[in-house]
Amino acid sequence: MGIRTLPDLLRGSARDWPRRVALGGADGEPVLTYADVDALVDRLAGELRRGGVDAHDTVAVVSDNCVELVLALFAISAAGAAAAPIDPALTPPEIALRLVAVGAKTTIVPERLYDRFATARVPSTIWRLSLERAGGRLRPALAGTAAPRERAAPRAPREGDVALMLFTTGTTSAPKVVPLTHANVGASVDDFCATYRLSPDDATLLVMPLFHGHGLIGALLTTLASGGAAHMPPRGRFSASRFWPQMVGARATWYTAVPTVHRILLARAAAEFPKDRPPPLRFIRSCSAPITPTTVGAVESAFRAPVVPAYGMTETAHQATTNPLPSVGRCDASSVGLPAGLELRIVGLDGRVAERGAVGEVRVRGPAVTSGYLHAPDANAASFEDGWFRTGDLGYLDDDGYLFLQGRIKELIDRGGEKISPLRVDAVLAANPKVEDAMSFGVPDEKYGEEIAAAIVLKPGVDASEQELERYALTELSAFEAPKRIYFVRDLPRTAKGAGDRRELAAMFAGAPARAAGKTT
Repeated sequence: MGIRTLPDLLRGSARDWPRRVALGGADGEPVLTYADVDALVDRLAGELRRGGVDAHDTVAVVSDNCVELVLALFAISAAGAAAAPIDPALTPPEIALRLVAVGAKTTIVPERLYDRFATARVPSTIWRLSLERAGGRLRPALAGTAAPRERAAPRAPREGDVALMLFTTGTTSAPKVVPLTHANVGASVDDFCATYRLSPDDATLLVMPLFHGHGLIGALLTTLASGGAAHMPPRGRFSASRFWPQMVGARATWYTAVPTVHRILLARAAAEFPKDRPPPLRFIRSCSAPITPTTVGAVESAFRAPVVPAYGMTETAHQATTNPLPSVGRCDASSVGLPAGLELRIVGLDGRVAERGAVGEVRVRGPAVTSGYLHAPDANAASFEDGWFRTGDLGYLDDDGYLFLQGRIKELIDRGGEKISPLRVDAVLAANPKVEDAMSFGVPDEKYGEEIAAAIVLKPGVDASEQELERYALTELSAFEAPKRIYFVRDLPRTAKGAGDRRELAAMFAGAPARAAGKTT
């Protein structure tokens, strides 16, 4: 495919598939062909340039998943600027901090969200973006810009220019800004399309938010690069009750989501999955948080499609590793697969490259990997070494090169000098037939420094005791690995992208006694 820049991506698809559906709207929003999107983006890019947007500026877009966000992102790129998508659920002060972090020249907000931010005290002008009909045709309207002025001929973006400014979603520090160039994004999209064999015959529902790499790069851009159809979710976000009707209506052939979404859909599958008229799913992708083999098997059985676990992060323009499609190669439910368009190695605590099977830090390098965080010299010195990005994740490679993750280095539980991976504890507990979900974490202990605790979400209508689950854990875990405190909860805290938030969980139960059998908090 050889994508060089985001404008190239859109122009190429509009040239090759002008009449095919590119974007499907929800709740009466328009359905746009590739030719429609290309024309609207071209017009909006002109408005941005006349409003004062120049090459190398950064323009923020505060929006959930909607057509306006997609048009804005491509128009910003076409104007030569970098786009910084931001979560609209954040408070105005939180948004203001992000605008300062990226140095936003201006901020675009879709019309239906505009009133919330129109009077907010943020360090940026706010432009309202709407889609209007004129003469039977849609056109973008940008309100709030300065008086139009004559501009010099725009400079087309180059591969090395920054295309996107994305925020990390880690749980151990404030979010960092990851600048991704057009070349970074293009490399990721090219490999993604090839790995999953995406084509104009594919369609997906955009359930993951487009202000993070999973939804933006792993669902939207890959679909548009391959000529497929990307359908917007109702009200701009995932809706479990409307998921399957939309999937059927879109004739979706795949979707990608975090394990939390898969589990929500599983819990409702008996009543809501359209068994008599299912969508023509080729595969279901899971990424951005660990998924257990038990959940993989349940999803495959319920939704009649193979689940492909993958591993990605903002710093790698989303995807880093993935299992192949089952028709292509071995798909291992307990692994996140093979390196995807990049080099990967495991480095032990001694700084040496580890042998196959040995656990160490996962490090990657390649054309999709960012060159560093924005204005963060200390973080760059800690995270980048000789061209390699230090992910902070622990894992090992098997003899076939498949990656098996063992948790975050910062989340390792140090029990009397024994380093314990919480992911391993999670997987064992989650395999219990009474358990819906599980998350382990470290708690202070006078004797061992840290002790292992676990929060358990039981399946509906099921009871279990702390002692019962402790005994179950000991069938797979050694005595020092098994949790000594178990709490029963209704839900587990998660980050914006769906990963488990162990730090928040530890804070919730700091100094709390274990819960009685089957009682939830």
